Amino acid sequence: MESSKESSEHRESSVADSFTRLVGIMDELREKCPWDRKQTLQSLRTLTIEELYELADAITETDWKGIREELGDLLLHIVFYARIGKEQGQFTLDEVINGVCDKLIARHPHIYGDVEKQEGLVKVTSEDDVKKNWEQLKLKEGKKSVLSGVPGALPATVKAIRLQEKSAQVGFEWEVPEQVWDKVKEEMDELQDAVSLKDPEKISEEFGDLVFSLINYARFLHIDAENSLEGTNRKFIARFTYMEQEAVSRGKSLADMSLEEMDRIWGDAKKREK
Repeated sequence: MESSKESSEHRESSVADSFTRLVGIMDELREKCPWDRKQTLQSLRTLTIEELYELADAITETDWKGIREELGDLLLHIVFYARIGKEQGQFTLDEVINGVCDKLIARHPHIYGDVEKQEGLVKVTSEDDVKKNWEQLKLKEGKKSVLSGVPGALPATVKAIRLQEKSAQVGFEWEVPEQVWDKVKEEMDELQDAVSLKDPEKISEEFGDLVFSLINYARFLHIDAENSLEGTNRKFIARFTYMEQEAVSRGKSLADMSLEEMDRIWGDAKKREK
């Protein structure tokens, strides 16, 4: 019977063999396939973003088969970028892997080192302590700002969440949800004031402030604002599609219906969900 150690070694060997197989296929495709040979960092960028969104969709749906497939596609892109980096004499796949290993070890001193011997770090007793130390270690590595690790190209909702999370790690944070809700109401009042002044630029600014505050409130409620909004998007699509189908079944199109008729069908769609 296989021991626990032998089983672990077998799994590690299997993972290593699979990864080596992927690298070998990538090398062969890069040398022999016209399409793969033609690709550059820039041409792959858009495809990689698409793969990330496909993975995000699979995760939202808890589609395990899809997640497995999309993780494979994303891993292929990582190997592809590393191959191009090697061709350009910039870095190798080994350097990419060892680089992230070194980073993980350095940023987890509570596991691989001694937290108490490093200035500015706290003793780890919770997830929040790990996050605080993580941001302090990044600053020691040369980051000029706690916020510098937030990519500029992130979608606005996700970016707001990350900005709020990172600023909270250095203590720039409300203490209780009630304070955040008061801020939401304050921003709502300021938006209404801007609307009454009919100043488009001010309206846009205050609307952004209100959304930012609502996202912050969602954090305090332990809700992912991005996932919450996506859930509403999908619910809207399902209800609207039902309305279209109902209209067709009645020999009409939505454009032929009154708002009252559509609202009744919308109500039926809501009841069907329950």
